[in-house]
Amino acid sequence: MARIRATALGALGLALALALVAPAAGLAASGRTVSVHASATLQVPNDTARVGLGVSRERRSRGAALRAASAGLRKVVAAVQAVPGVGPGDVHTGRVSLRRVQKGTTALYRAGEGIGVTLHQPERAGELVQAAIAAGASGVNGPSYFVGDSEAAYAKALAAAFDLAKARATTLASEAGATLGPAISIVEGGAEHVFPPTGAENEVGSAPKGAPPPPTKPGTSTVTAEVSVVFELL
Repeated sequence: MARIRATALGALGLALALALVAPAAGLAASGRTVSVHASATLQVPNDTARVGLGVSRERRSRGAALRAASAGLRKVVAAVQAVPGVGPGDVHTGRVSLRRVQKGTTALYRAGEGIGVTLHQPERAGELVQAAIAAGASGVNGPSYFVGDSEAAYAKALAAAFDLAKARATTLASEAGATLGPAISIVEGGAEHVFPPTGAENEVGSAPKGAPPPPTKPGTSTVTAEVSVVFELL
């Protein structure tokens, strides 16, 4: 009986000793911390463009109008797929429309079909628009520019925000006569923010064949990230 009691007391003493030596989980060993918040904003070059293209045709019957619009759209698709920066999966079809129009005493049917094109060489957006119009496109929307890999761009901004937070914490630690220790907790300050340039979307309309391609400047997007960090003070 005495042996059992002694063993139990020994285990209890060991547990108490460990509790005194080891700090509570998640707390700084020194008990001193510094909390900082920082945000970083980067200008990231736009590496992708999006252009909407449409073809409309008028004929005396519904079927003829749809066939003419489809034939015209196939030519436009072939033309834009030949532009460098447009891959096999970068062209997708859009809405199909059909309506009756009255021109004087003649009733016609106007059919329209559209596509959206993603261009991975945004500086060629003017070339793409020129090729589409030459192939028979009757309407153009765009180009709009953006960052293709927004997650990678946000990761850079997030790293910059952490570096700024650490620099601020180092300054505060020095002023307090301490040395900055490791980060104890890191909280991301909200969802990612990737803002394309204002006014990137515009209507181009039709242009005469042989005209020079419209000038295009992809510009940059604004990427912002925020972090809150707690560092230990040594």
